[in-house]
Amino acid sequence: METRTQTPAAPLRDHVLFRSRDLDEARERVAAVFCPHRLETLHARDRFAACHHHLRGQGLSLNYIEYGARTLIAPGELEGFYLLQIPLGGGAEISNGQGSYRSTPERAAILNPHLPTRMVWEEGTRQILVQVPRPMMQAHLAAMLGGPPDRLPTFAGPVDLTTGPGAALGRLVLWLVEEADAGGQPFGPALMARQIESTVVCGLLALSHDHQAQMPRAGAARPRHLRLAEDFIVAHLDQPITLIEVAQAAGISPRGLQLAFREHRATTPLAFWRDARLDRVRADLTAAPPGTRVTDVALRWGFTHFGRFSEMFRARFGITPREALRDR
Repeated sequence: METRTQTPAAPLRDHVLFRSRDLDEARERVAAVFCPHRLETLHARDRFAACHHHLRGQGLSLNYIEYGARTLIAPGELEGFYLLQIPLGGGAEISNGQGSYRSTPERAAILNPHLPTRMVWEEGTRQILVQVPRPMMQAHLAAMLGGPPDRLPTFAGPVDLTTGPGAALGRLVLWLVEEADAGGQPFGPALMARQIESTVVCGLLALSHDHQAQMPRAGAARPRHLRLAEDFIVAHLDQPITLIEVAQAAGISPRGLQLAFREHRATTPLAFWRDARLDRVRADLTAAPPGTRVTDVALRWGFTHFGRFSEMFRARFGITPREALRDR
């Protein structure tokens, strides 16, 4: 009697976005979730068989992708999101910025949105992908630092999935996938979803990145004079203030204030004030009524040199002020 081996169902099986053997269709459908990219098979095209399963949460999303054939994927800069890629089988050559490495089931890849990306997925590679919007990552980092970061966090890959924070994060992600496949709702209800997504992002920020030295130590409290200074700055964002005024409000010398910001925030009082105002500008632009002008919002928060303001805004958020207003 003949015995047939049943092929196990792919992860996120109840959330199929598409299945296709057409390269152009696969490129278009994947780009609709992530970003435009170059997609090519490097060997036998007849082995190409793409599938994409997609489960969207309130902020981040879980994805399962396989292409079958050895495939080149070159999106350039992702721009709008970070991407964690956990291979379940096979592997991939990853280039993100200047560095390159091989991703395997023991070594996940993490892609930074502001660095050019190029990947080659081996034949038979199957991956779970966690997409985290760039603003979500920035907001969580700001909450951990106690103030806006001076730049986007840049992660270093690969991520060791066998030990430490990488192993814990990998187990959490795979648990979410298993919960979805068991018929559960890993991203619901709303309050629970926010907590779970926050845990995933915090797990990512426990990995190696260029803000690691600024992260608060367990049990470390913000010094009183730093708290007073930050509170004074935030309360006077729409007013011109000086370093001396901030120092007086904090009960510390200007030099001591600068040292406190350097030690605990890895920034300066001026940079903290500037970034907090940029955050307010973006918040106003994304909630602006029809007819709002970028220049009016910039002036409201004290930016009078519009060329320089636009450069700072783009450096901080990855988009121009006009694009933020258009996408409100």
